[in-house]
Amino acid sequence: AIVRPGDRVERGDKIAEADGWISSPVHASATGTVAAIGLWPHPDGTYEPAIRIAVEPFSAQAARPRMVPDWKGLAAKQIVEAIRDAGVVGLGGAAFPTHVKLSPPDEQKVDVLVINGCECEPYLTTDHRSMVEYPERVHLGIRILMRCLGVARGMIGIERNKPDAIAALSATLPSDLAVTVHPLTVKYPQGAEKMLIHALLGREVPSGKLPMHVGAVVHNVASAQTIGEVFDTGLPLIERIVTLTGHGVRRPSNLIVPVGTKIRDLIDACGGLAEDAREIVFGGPMMGVAQPDLDTPVVKGVTGVVVLTEADCKPLASYPCIKCGHCLDACPVFLNPQRLGALALAERYDEAAANHLADCMLCGCCGYVCPSNVPLPQLFKLAKTELKRRSAAA
Repeated sequence: AIVRPGDRVERGDKIAEADGWISSPVHASATGTVAAIGLWPHPDGTYEPAIRIAVEPFSAQAARPRMVPDWKGLAAKQIVEAIRDAGVVGLGGAAFPTHVKLSPPDEQKVDVLVINGCECEPYLTTDHRSMVEYPERVHLGIRILMRCLGVARGMIGIERNKPDAIAALSATLPSDLAVTVHPLTVKYPQGAEKMLIHALLGREVPSGKLPMHVGAVVHNVASAQTIGEVFDTGLPLIERIVTLTGHGVRRPSNLIVPVGTKIRDLIDACGGLAEDAREIVFGGPMMGVAQPDLDTPVVKGVTGVVVLTEADCKPLASYPCIKCGHCLDACPVFLNPQRLGALALAERYDEAAANHLADCMLCGCCGYVCPSNVPLPQLFKLAKTELKRRSAAA
């Protein structure tokens, strides 16, 4: 943190510096006074250091004019640095710092930029609204991303159940921008970057490798829109579109939400909870994380808040695996979830790692189709967390 309790900050002011290459700075999403700096509930279920701001009245929230970077007059590395200073991260959920993806090693040749507009997770429509409402900014962001990577072509993948988004991006596509819009089959998890690369390019990312190893870099469409906004307004990443939906909320909506807004404030803005609301999930129903605290804030990677009812999340008893093989058929990366689940349950984490646990994207398909209701994705997440803890302690 570069501020202290009692400091006054304005919307867009930097309040925390990045502490490493794979991290990004944090900016104030509201004008007010720093009330405290300390641990606060995080969407991943932990407690993390946070800066609390006592917000001033709405009339004081207009951001002061800021210098807009002239990206056309900057070198690629300078543009990447400006993107880093703006705190831009991947807005598809992982929140991986964008500037890192834009800095592949010199020996790694990239020939195409892939923009992910699939948004295959059920319930969520944040990317959909970005494409429909801000297509020009999406194209500006794509142009800047292509400049940073030095690639001559780009591809936008959008599932066919978003015809208005396909139409909006196609109608506003500049004639001098070498980008094509590709309608894709509606299926889950089409939006996973390895799946998307295979669907668009026919290239398969090898186990343990990254998209850049097959000549591609993938960015979320909302990230492209945000980069366009940074170079259009001069404001850093301080707000994002969030879907608040589910049978447990009275008025489902897509909202432009300042980063750091509490769940309870979002729910109040959407009319409150239904009487039978039971569980609140950050993200979608397949890959989301249940939240125990209504004071948990929206962070940059939160795509949606799904409120489930008693009927939606009726607990199911788990039974022993019957070795039916449904999970093997469902796995999009051709792992053996049955064996991985048994290893994770036995806490044989090193053996799970040897069976390519790292390739699991936690999409949830295996758990969804399991007739015995074995919580496979949860077991895999626990195993990954334990392996990460051991690696950090080594």
